[in-house]
Amino acid sequence: MAPDWFEPLAHNGRPLVGKGRVLVLDDEPDMLENCRRILTSVGYDCLLTSDPAQAVSLFGSERPDVLITDLRMPGMDGMDVLKHARETDPARPVIILTAFASIESAIDAVKQGAFDYLPKPSSNDQIRIAVQRAMQQRRLALENLHLREQLQGTFGFEKLIGQSRALLQALDLVRKAARSEANVLIVGESGTGKELIARAIHANSRRASEALVPVDCASLPENLLESELFGYEHGAFTGATKSKPGLIELAHGGTLFLDEIGELRSELQAKLLRFLQERQFRRVGGTRLIQVDVRLVTATNRDLEQLIAQNGFRTDLYYRLNVIPIRIPPLRERDGDIPMLAHSFLNRYRKENGKPALQGFAPDVMRVLESYAWPGNVRELQNVVERACALADSEIITVKDLPERLGSGCLGATSPKSTAFHASTYREAKERWLKEFQSQFAQEMLRKYGGNLSRAANAAGVDRKTFRKLLKQGRNS
Repeated sequence: MAPDWFEPLAHNGRPLVGKGRVLVLDDEPDMLENCRRILTSVGYDCLLTSDPAQAVSLFGSERPDVLITDLRMPGMDGMDVLKHARETDPARPVIILTAFASIESAIDAVKQGAFDYLPKPSSNDQIRIAVQRAMQQRRLALENLHLREQLQGTFGFEKLIGQSRALLQALDLVRKAARSEANVLIVGESGTGKELIARAIHANSRRASEALVPVDCASLPENLLESELFGYEHGAFTGATKSKPGLIELAHGGTLFLDEIGELRSELQAKLLRFLQERQFRRVGGTRLIQVDVRLVTATNRDLEQLIAQNGFRTDLYYRLNVIPIRIPPLRERDGDIPMLAHSFLNRYRKENGKPALQGFAPDVMRVLESYAWPGNVRELQNVVERACALADSEIITVKDLPERLGSGCLGATSPKSTAFHASTYREAKERWLKEFQSQFAQEMLRKYGGNLSRAANAAGVDRKTFRKLLKQGRNS
């Protein structure tokens, strides 16, 4: 039976029934009637009004899923209504419809949070498509919001706070993956929250009442990992004074989470593949086949396809694990999420440090936080805010409370070394400066992508061989 949160529940508690409810606000009766005809013909429930004040009251009493509003109206204009709509329900998309279309007003509307902007007159298809897209966005935002609310208290899911498209797309995959029994491969840099995602998948699956057994493949010595995973029989090796079930057995009926799967040595890869194919195994030193029912979730911060090319990972195992791939975006790709995360951590650590008077961040601090590349991702941001809370001696966190590396950690702060200007001629100085720039640029891209040469080269728009040459330019100059 699927968990309750799979139903598309509205943030205000009303189920999003059918195709959804649309409120149309316009001071022209013909426009209202036209929108009603267009939208009801495809199944939407429509509310119509020409009074902005009444529209605002309907936000609370009728709780529409999407708002279509005229821009210019007597009394209260569309931008004021937009503000009220966003304040009462941030997940409600607002479509601005106006005869006074201009680039400036469109930009202003989007900045204020409008989902779409349509000129008058608009065709029937334009209106239908805009509402369809808005309703899809509404459903996705509400489902992901409900998922976070379900998990926040139990698993510290606040580390995945944010409304960036990259994060919402990842959470949508988490929701879908939790429904199935398929193997899941979570890919992401260190500090992005891969274990939290694994716990989210388990907690919202049909196996939630059974155990989630995590195994860190990188922390266990190779000679112990096999016996920890598969267990062992009495006398299997020196010190095996009694039989012991492995972690796979302990996960029976639940979920087995193998973190850093890319660190698994080839012999264990083969044994894991055999288990996935047959759903049974033998303990170390044993002869009896043991059958278990587990759901497998794995995670890695390495490029498994690159490992395959280097004969470091089995192709057949990779395709067994990678049934549902989920990529957790690094913090630098989560546009707009850094302020939300920073304030969340601030609220936590000002309490822990006994500083209730600590109110927030200086404006230049937030600019520094948003310009930094965050190679350590959310975990690094968390540590930076914790440090700042401990060091701050005023009511706000200032730049002096931040680590020095943040001031020079963004690409924009990188500049070629002054050694280029010690050359004897303009041409020689230019060549030396260019080599230094190329090297620093490549090093910054490599750091930005967590040392992954392939991804850094791809982001830079060059092949791996050229990217390696760029890295060497400064050292050879």
